[in-house]
Amino acid sequence: MRTNFPFSVEPARGWMPWGILVPFLSLLFVVVPAIGGNELLRHLSALNAKGDPANLLGLVLFLIVPFAATGLIVLAWVRWVERRSFASVGLGRAQARQRFLRGLAIGVVTALAVVAAIWAAGGYAAQGYAPAFAAPVSLAHIGVLLLCFIVQAGSEEILFRGWMLSAVARKFNVATGIAFTTAVFALLHFDRQSPWHDVLLSVLFSLFACLWALREGSIWGVMGWHATWNWLLAVGFEVPITGLDSYTPALLVKLVPQGSRYLNGGPVGPEGSLLCLAFFLIASAWLLWRHFSSSGSSSGSPSGQRP
Repeated sequence: MRTNFPFSVEPARGWMPWGILVPFLSLLFVVVPAIGGNELLRHLSALNAKGDPANLLGLVLFLIVPFAATGLIVLAWVRWVERRSFASVGLGRAQARQRFLRGLAIGVVTALAVVAAIWAAGGYAAQGYAPAFAAPVSLAHIGVLLLCFIVQAGSEEILFRGWMLSAVARKFNVATGIAFTTAVFALLHFDRQSPWHDVLLSVLFSLFACLWALREGSIWGVMGWHATWNWLLAVGFEVPITGLDSYTPALLVKLVPQGSRYLNGGPVGPEGSLLCLAFFLIASAWLLWRHFSSSGSSSGSPSGQRP
C-alpha cells in the first residue's frame, strides 16, 4: 500500500482540506442530501412511521435521490475545489469495466455464500422458490433495484473509500485514512437500538472495503461488489437488508427467519448475523495477509493487484 497516495500520485492543484476537517466535510456531504431526500419522500407519503421507505417507490427514491446527490457533490468537490483527477479517488480508467464486473460477480457469490451458511445452520426456513418469476412486473422491479443499488453503493464508495480515504491519507497516511473512514462510516450506520455486533459489522465492512480498494488501487471492484451484495440480499430471499424491505417477492428463495437473531440477523437481515460478521472478519484478515505476504515483491504499488 502506498504511504500517502493510495490510488494516484497526481498532485492536487486546488485546496486540499486539513486532514481533521475531512470527516466533518464527509458528514456534511451525507447529511444535507439526506435531509432533502427525506423531505421529498415525506411529501410523497413514501415513508412509514419509523422514517423508512414505505413502498417500492419510496425505496427507489431513497436509494437514488440522496445518494446520487452525495456522489455528485463529492465528484464536484474533487474536480472544482481540490482540482485533482478522478483517478486520485480510485476512479482511474485502467481496467475499470473489468474490475467493476468482477466486483459485481463477487458480490453475488459472497451474498449467496453468507445466506446459504445461515440457512444451513438452521437460521432460515424455505417457504417457496423463485416466486418473483410468477410476475414479470416483479422481475422488472428487481432490475430497477439493481440500478438503484449501483447508484447507492457507488456513491458510498466514492465518498468513503475514494475521496475520504485518499484525502486523509494525503495529509497523514493510509492507516489513518482507514481509521477515519471506518469511524465515520460506522457512525453514519449507527443505531442506538442495534446490538453491539451490528456496530462491529459496520467497522469490519468498511475495513474490508478499504483493504480491497487499496490492494486493487481503485474503487471500481469494491463498488461493484457493494452494489450486488446489497441488491441480492435485498431481493434474493425476501428478507430485510439493514432493516429495510425491498417490497418485491424473492428472486431465488423465500426464506423465513427461525431461531436466534444472532444466527439469522432478526429484523436487520443477514447482515445482523454473527456468520456475516465472521465472513467480514475472515475476508479482512485474508486481505491483510495477502498484503503483507506480497509486500516484499510489490512494495508501494497496488495497481493491478487483485483482492
